[in-house]
Amino acid sequence: MSTENEGNAVPPAPSAPPVPVASPAASPQGSAPDGGSPTAPLPPVPQGSPAAPEQPPAPAAQAPAGPPQGAPDAQQPYGAPGAGAQQPYGAPGAHQAYGAPAADGSWPPPTGAPSYGDGGSGGDGAAWGSSYQQQPAPKPRNGRGGLVAAVLVAALVAGGLGGGIGYTLARDSDGSGSTTVSASDGAQIKRAPGTIANVASKALPSTVTIEAESTSGEGGTGTGFVFDTQGHIVTNNHVVADAVNGGKLTATFPNGRKYDAEVVGHAQGYDVAVIKLKNAPSDLKPLALGDSDKVAVGDETIAIGAPFGLSNTVTTGIISAKNRPVASSDGSSSSKASYMSALQTDASINPGNSGGPLLNAGGAVIGINSAIQSTGSGGGFGSGQSGSIGLGFAIPINQAKYVAQQLIKSGKPVYAKIGASVSLEDSTSGAKITDQGAAGSAAVESGGPADKAGLKPGDVITRLDDHVIDSGPTLIGEIWTHKPGDKVSVTYKRDGQEHTVDLTLGSRAGDS
Repeated sequence: MSTENEGNAVPPAPSAPPVPVASPAASPQGSAPDGGSPTAPLPPVPQGSPAAPEQPPAPAAQAPAGPPQGAPDAQQPYGAPGAGAQQPYGAPGAHQAYGAPAADGSWPPPTGAPSYGDGGSGGDGAAWGSSYQQQPAPKPRNGRGGLVAAVLVAALVAGGLGGGIGYTLARDSDGSGSTTVSASDGAQIKRAPGTIANVASKALPSTVTIEAESTSGEGGTGTGFVFDTQGHIVTNNHVVADAVNGGKLTATFPNGRKYDAEVVGHAQGYDVAVIKLKNAPSDLKPLALGDSDKVAVGDETIAIGAPFGLSNTVTTGIISAKNRPVASSDGSSSSKASYMSALQTDASINPGNSGGPLLNAGGAVIGINSAIQSTGSGGGFGSGQSGSIGLGFAIPINQAKYVAQQLIKSGKPVYAKIGASVSLEDSTSGAKITDQGAAGSAAVESGGPADKAGLKPGDVITRLDDHVIDSGPTLIGEIWTHKPGDKVSVTYKRDGQEHTVDLTLGSRAGDS
């Protein structure tokens, strides 16, 4: 599939200004996670508070703190750093070249697909899966820090109240009449292999929080995971896009170790990138890679990332669908669309989860978290972006592994193609081969796979192997799950008659 045509300009949306975060000092193994994520300041102690008495007073109810004043609207930036809210990408009628450029030289993804944070509601004009990377949160207005701290404290108290079940009561030996509780041996939790806690404890040390900053100082936060012992980290293209041309890139492990990194290669079409740690440690432990082809709907999933800058966050869910066609972009006028036949999960995924691993119950990576469906419409949320509603999308690891290996080998992605230009208009009938390619070129590449198989302009492709094709973007996503040289079966309609042919996929190197 040719990707020569450039994207149409997309109206920029407001973006949240980045907030500088002090880099954490390196800490020894096992120290508290840092990752550069923002922390909430504790509320100041009111002046004039009484000093602690020498003798403990009788317990008294503490007056609850008043609500914070001026808490800002939630800011939930999406997409590439500094891009702000994502907009539907591309206009109806545009077409994508597969082996030949699009006629109008544009690269829009389809309309009608869910947007990754532009507030698409799944209705008319909603766009699919715009890229999902967390930008640094804006500075809070007065009272926000106190609110966050109060919420955290409340959560700790609530956790303590639930801890008395199954416990034995013991009286203090000080004779004061107060009591404490001690857990019986039978109440101790055993985190056996296969439990979420056990899987997370093994996977977290091999995940990193990535901070990318452009030469102009714009940037954002995403996630990645250790791919091999040489220091290669796999993530999303849109996570590192700002640092590609001379920007700054760092990766921070949960134990606080922070490393400078460089981009080895990036694939905009696949939305996959590989970075490499400078002066990589010798004790790296790559995450085991699973087989995404064997994933079943209902399988348990575990996602690790840095949602809203909160590094080393673990969420869980299930695989809620497979082979979900998703088109996404970073919202910039110069970007090209990414396409995937995605794994859909209801594990909570938010800005900053981008590039993080989606694990199965055994702890093996089955996908790279990349996009979500959002219902936000812009009202009351500043940038118009909202968080997880239980519809997250991940690039299948079988595809991502192939792409990563190509990037490490040559620095450039390699795409499979059929050598024909298809329409990206909304459709339920199939992927229609256009009448003409870009700049007056042929819609069917002479001597290409489609030409050799006898396909012609006007043919409507309805199946690729056993997968139903309902649109051009769906066809792209399915083709890109294959490697160049793979043989596929193509079913198409011509003049109302259905035909099936076999063809061998061609190849194209690079994003241009």
